Amino acid sequence: MFVEPDAASEINESGPGLLRDAVYARLREEILGCRLTPGEELREQELAARFEVSKQPVREALLRLERERLITVLPRQGYRVNPISLADARDIFRFREVMEPACAADAARHAGDAALKDLDAFRVFAAGQGDFIRYNRAFHVAVAMCSPHRRMREEVANLVAQADRLVLVSIGTMQGRDPDVLVTEHAAIIDALQARNGRQAARLLKEHIADAEKRVMAALSRHAVVF
Repeated sequence: MFVEPDAASEINESGPGLLRDAVYARLREEILGCRLTPGEELREQELAARFEVSKQPVREALLRLERERLITVLPRQGYRVNPISLADARDIFRFREVMEPACAADAARHAGDAALKDLDAFRVFAAGQGDFIRYNRAFHVAVAMCSPHRRMREEVANLVAQADRLVLVSIGTMQGRDPDVLVTEHAAIIDALQARNGRQAARLLKEHIADAEKRVMAALSRHAVVF
C-alpha cells in the first residue's frame, strides 16, 4: 500500500467532525490517482492506524466509496479497490461528451471576462507526463467552473477525476498524441470561449474528449486490470 508520511497529520488537522469526510477524500484521491491500485485490498484496522483515527470514520468513508463503485466489500475480509470496467469507462467519457460542452457553451454566454482570461494559464505546459494529467484535469475543471450551473460544475469535476484513473492505468500501453498537440487544442477552446463563441467552444471540446476516449479505450482493452 502506498503511504505518504503526512497522511495522518492531514487527516487529524481536519477536526473531529470532519474526520469521515477527510478520510473519504484522501482515499478517493488515492484510488483515482492509482496510488491505491485496482485489485488492492484494504482493511479498516490498517487504515485506521495509518490515519491515526478510530475505525468508525474509516468504515463510513469506505461505505461511501462503495456506493460510488470505487471499492467492493469483501465479507469478513475487508474491501478491494475495484478494477476498471470498460463499460464504466465508456459511460464516463459519454457523460463528459455531454456535460463538458454544455458547460463550455454556458461559460461563453455567462462567464465574466476575468474568469475567461484566467484560462490563459492553460495555454502553456512544460513538465512531465504525470504533471500533464494534473494539468489536464485542472484545465477541464477550470472550463466547467466558468459555467453558472453549480451541479453541472460539480458533476464535471467528478467525471474528470474518475477519468484520471483510466488514463493512469492505461498510460503504459497508450499511444497518445504529443502533449503539445493537446495543449494546442486547449488553446483553441480557450480562444472560442474568450470570443464568446459557445457553439465553437462546445464543438471543439466534444471532439477533444472523443479523441481522448478513442486512445484511452484502445489502451484499456489491452490492460490486465480491466474487464
